Amino acid sequence: MSKQNILIIMVDQLNGTLFPDGPAEWLYAPNLKKLAKKSVRFENCYTASPLCAPGRASFMSGQLPSISGVYDNAAEFPSDLPTYAHHLRRAGYQTALSGKMHFVGPDQLHGFEERLTTDIYPADFGWTPDYRKPGERIDWWYHNMGSVTGAGVAEISNQMEYDDEVAYEATRKLFDLSRGHDPRPWCLTVSFTHPHDPYVARKKYWDLYEDCEHLLPKVSAMDYDDHDPHSKRIFDANDWRNFDITEDDIRKSRRAYFSNISYLDDKIGEILDTLERTRQEAVILFVSDHGDMLGERGLWFKMTFYEGASRVPMMLHVPGMAPHHETTPVSNIDVCPTLCDLVGISMDEVDPWTQGESLLPLINGQRRVSPVAMEYAAEASYAPLVSLRQDNYKFNRCALDPDQLFDLASDPNELINVIDDPVHADAAEKFKKMANARWDLAQFDEEVRRSQARRWVVYDALRNGNYYPWDYQPLKKASERFMRNHMDLNMVEERQRFPRGE
Repeated sequence: MSKQNILIIMVDQLNGTLFPDGPAEWLYAPNLKKLAKKSVRFENCYTASPLCAPGRASFMSGQLPSISGVYDNAAEFPSDLPTYAHHLRRAGYQTALSGKMHFVGPDQLHGFEERLTTDIYPADFGWTPDYRKPGERIDWWYHNMGSVTGAGVAEISNQMEYDDEVAYEATRKLFDLSRGHDPRPWCLTVSFTHPHDPYVARKKYWDLYEDCEHLLPKVSAMDYDDHDPHSKRIFDANDWRNFDITEDDIRKSRRAYFSNISYLDDKIGEILDTLERTRQEAVILFVSDHGDMLGERGLWFKMTFYEGASRVPMMLHVPGMAPHHETTPVSNIDVCPTLCDLVGISMDEVDPWTQGESLLPLINGQRRVSPVAMEYAAEASYAPLVSLRQDNYKFNRCALDPDQLFDLASDPNELINVIDDPVHADAAEKFKKMANARWDLAQFDEEVRRSQARRWVVYDALRNGNYYPWDYQPLKKASERFMRNHMDLNMVEERQRFPRGE
């Protein structure tokens, strides 16, 4: 199979329920809708873990957090864990990243030959949770509800500045690739931080949703005591008692979130337009790391297996492949083996330990028999949580809590736990057996605690004396850009022009 160019567009915290078959009709997202028409749209795609760093490490490697060791937003991504960037680069690809991937640790490349920007989040161990102190809020980095009460309009923010740069560097890279100086096929990953909170948007996008009919959640906020135990832990971690969330706050937050989808759509449009104008053809993957609850049940952000946080959009365009709508549950950990399968790269050396699976058989009509698995072992948890999604069901388990089983066909809002319902007894027994076979939760918990304890020691130690940050410092070789006296000036303009001689 030919080694096709690959363009991966990743966004952050995009709720997959807004993408039932591409973007919902009422979203102002013309570029994503255009991409959807020529893509396989995966309606029921899930994250491996509903949090940034573990979700992204799993997406890149095809491994769940219990294997990768990336349990939370301050867990080191091991340098010896192959990613799709390693596999592609080993097979002769040039690999580049523009934007966020939330790598923690001194390795800030993980197979990418080039990073065009720094990351938006820190690369050290400072955001490590601590299971030894259940209920303790680490106020200087834990989420709180200020993102909701502070929602509104702004023309610039920390995140806007970042994503403006991500898009600029990505389009600039596509122009550079078109010049053909490097004959290798390429894989460019462009990773934005929107629509991740804070819920702040530019007025031009805010105005698009003035009359939006979707500014309130389908399931209103519940009383604290009516929530399941893990949801209560999320409320506590988010410091909900110190905030008064009004209906106006909810409307503004959701409006800004939808507005930022339109902001992203413009950025993605710039990238796809550049690809087209430079006459380059590529596989195009659009995906998110995890979702956002957006006020459903009173919950915000992520950290839960409920659909809003765990379900993500995923669309795959392959030149020559017929577009269609796929409803079988899949995972974004399937990306790594799918990309390798698409371009004919063998993963035999690591296949016995790879938990993701290629989506090509499913796309070609074969039935998928394995369930989708998810794990969570980060802030707002006091012990690991695990989940299985297959057919119409989702099964959730934590050693601290009662098991949950939801029939999403009859209960899409996950309001009725049918784990003890005789009607669903066969399904409950099936999922319990699958969970027992897959996870040793006591061992999982021990591994998480060991990792946390080690990182707290290392973080404290490295903050004493001279501090050397792991944050990625983008290389800007100014002496190799534009026109310099060590260059053949007769060739500079010709080499940098695309197309040439037209």
